[in-house]
Amino acid sequence: MRYLDEEAIKDIALGAAVLGTGGGGDPYIGELMAIQAVKQHGPVKMIELEEVSDDALVVPIGMMGAPTVLFEKAPGKEEAKKAFELMETYLGKEIYATMPIEIGGVNSLLPVAIAARLGLPIVNADGMGRAFPELQQVTFYLDGITNSPLVMADERGNTSILQTINNLWSERIARSITVEMGGSATVAQYSVSGKQVKDSGIARSLTFAEGIGKIIRHRKKYKLHPIEEVLEFTGGHALFRGKVVDIDRKTTTGFARGVATIEGIEDDKGKNVNLHFQNEFLLAESDGQPVCITPDLICLLDHESGRPITTEGLRYGLRCVVIGIACDDKWRTEKGIETVGPGYFGYDMDYTPIEKLLEQGGEAR
Repeated sequence: MRYLDEEAIKDIALGAAVLGTGGGGDPYIGELMAIQAVKQHGPVKMIELEEVSDDALVVPIGMMGAPTVLFEKAPGKEEAKKAFELMETYLGKEIYATMPIEIGGVNSLLPVAIAARLGLPIVNADGMGRAFPELQQVTFYLDGITNSPLVMADERGNTSILQTINNLWSERIARSITVEMGGSATVAQYSVSGKQVKDSGIARSLTFAEGIGKIIRHRKKYKLHPIEEVLEFTGGHALFRGKVVDIDRKTTTGFARGVATIEGIEDDKGKNVNLHFQNEFLLAESDGQPVCITPDLICLLDHESGRPITTEGLRYGLRCVVIGIACDDKWRTEKGIETVGPGYFGYDMDYTPIEKLLEQGGEAR
């Protein structure tokens, strides 16, 4: 057990934006929310999985919708509180702790803010080890855990509670409600026991993000370039260096969808890479050949500072490095690939682990 202060929050925000693979919302918004809550209510207690009793009620919370919407419609103070109150009323049980449903931007730090306001501990774990765009795309789903009841709240005071026949229907119905709520909503879901979190969650993801964030924020302390340090820390690979020359992006059906084209520089001059995204980067390809494929992590970092670039932060002329990181083994199972592999997102290819792609195409740079 330890307490998260402002410095830890800043590190987590930055590292989570890397692991969020371009999605999860602007990390700066989440950082501001969490720091404000900690200033008002004191540091947040972060506990490890082994400190959670098997029968404790743990409820993840996060934002649903297109990350681009958060620039104009940031979550307020009351949405998460109302969602938790409705969840406790419906279940007839007090919530012991919260946790991020994913590691990515706002969704890594919204639970920190609500934990500070309600005096709850936060569990050092999440349900993805990265970010994915849909509600069923979490490791709890792989183990057959329902996300019902699902509680939604918006900034106007509207709340909704769903009890659906399966998690896919939760996604369909909640996505429609999110659009009506203005493109984003606060969602509490996957009310799980301590034992279920231990069995199905991704352990120590908050401190993993914190470690990445420390490298980037305090890069002058390290011997290598921050990107090289991040690669060493995560076991990742630098796949391509270039500058953004084209962005085709639109917000539709509650998602930010599009393709970014990156023109090579340095050793990659003369080549292009296309990054396909649906909130998150899902496919990197060059000359029609995959470079990295979901569920492995595709992350975009600023060429000089190493700071992460989100899908809504893509701008023409940005000099960047595309890096790839192997996903958690839970996603490399048959059900994992069925749930978040390239076929699910409409890409006509089989999943190939990043290690094999590197063997086929040569060493990463």
